[in-house]
Amino acid sequence: MKKKMISALLSAVMATALLTGCQDAADSGAAEDATVVDTAFANGKKVGVSMPTKELQRWNQDGSNMESELKAAGYEVDLQYASSDIQTQQNQVKEMISEGCDVLVIAAIDGSSLGEGLDMAKNAGIPVIAYDRLLMDSDAVSYYATFDNYMVGTVQGTYIKDALDLDNAKGPFNLEMTAGDPGDNNAGFFFNGAYDVLKPYIEEGKLNVVSGRTSFEECATPGWMAETAQARAEEILASCYADGTDVDVWLCSNDSTALGVENALAANYSGKYPIITGQDCDIENTKNMIAGKQSMSVFKDTRTLARRVVRMVGQILSSQPVDVNDTATYNNNVITVPSYLCEPVFADINNYRELLIDSGYYTEDQLK
Repeated sequence: MKKKMISALLSAVMATALLTGCQDAADSGAAEDATVVDTAFANGKKVGVSMPTKELQRWNQDGSNMESELKAAGYEVDLQYASSDIQTQQNQVKEMISEGCDVLVIAAIDGSSLGEGLDMAKNAGIPVIAYDRLLMDSDAVSYYATFDNYMVGTVQGTYIKDALDLDNAKGPFNLEMTAGDPGDNNAGFFFNGAYDVLKPYIEEGKLNVVSGRTSFEECATPGWMAETAQARAEEILASCYADGTDVDVWLCSNDSTALGVENALAANYSGKYPIITGQDCDIENTKNMIAGKQSMSVFKDTRTLARRVVRMVGQILSSQPVDVNDTATYNNNVITVPSYLCEPVFADINNYRELLIDSGYYTEDQLK
C-alpha cells in the first residue's frame, strides 16, 4: 500500500517535471538560439559567476555547469569560489566588477552579506542575477533563478506522509527534523514546505516530535555542515532515544545534513532505521539511498538551472524581456525580485537509475 502511494506521488511529480522539461526543451530551441546562443552577440561579453564554496558537491556542479553553458554560448566567464568566507566573496564580487563583467551571477554564502558589492554593481550599471539563494536587503538584485524552494519541502513532507500512510495508519510515529542554514533564505522555504504538510499530523498526535524541537530556529544547521548536523543528532539520540525508543522518520532539508544524521545513527542508534529525506542527490547520499540508509533526495538538476540562467543573461544583454514565472513570492526586504522557478522532483530507490544515470547526471561507476 505504501509503495503504491509513493509510486502515485512519484508519477504525479514526474508528470509535472516532464511537462516542465518539455517547456524547458522548447525554451532551449529556436527562441533561445536567437537570444542566447548567438556567439556574434556574446563575443566580448563577460559574465562573473560567484559560487559560495567547493566544500559541498552541489556547488562544484553548479559552477561547472554554469561555466560550460556560458562558454558554449560564447561568453567569457570569470568563475570564482569563495571558500565559505563572506569577505572573500565580497572581494571577489568587487574584483569581477572592476574587471568589467557585464552581468554578475551570485550564489551567496549569506544572502544579507554582500550589500557593499551589490551597491558597487548598481552604481556601475551591472545587472545581478541571484542564483539559487536570494540576495537580501538590496535593490540591486535584477532577477532570481532557483528551484521552487517551498515545493522542495512539500515534496519531502509528502513523501513522509505517504511512506508512513499517515492518513490511514494509527501511529503514533516519532519524528525529528534537521533544517538548513539560517543565513540561506531558501532554508526557511524548505523547512516550511515540509512542516506545512506534517503539521496537521503533529497537532493530531500521529507524529510525535520526541525532542520537542519543531521550530526552524531549533532545527537549523549553520552552514549546512554535516558535522554540525551530526553533533546535533547525536545529542538528540542520547537525550531522547537512548532508552530504546525508535525514531521512525528524520526530516532533513538537504543531503549534507542528512549525511550528518546518518553518521550519527550509525554510531549511536540500534533501533528500527528511520525514513530519512534529503535534497541534491549528492553522490554519497545516493550511495546511501541505494544501500537503504537514506529514503529519498529531492533532485534539482543543476544543468536545467544553468541553462535557464544563461538564457536570462542573453535576454538581459540583448535588452529583451527576461522570462520569469514568479513576481510575488521572493521579497528581499527591499524589493520583490522577479524570479524564475524550476520544478524539483525526487529520487528514491525506485527511480534513481532513470533520473540520475540514464540522464547522464552521474555514471554508473560514480555510484559504486
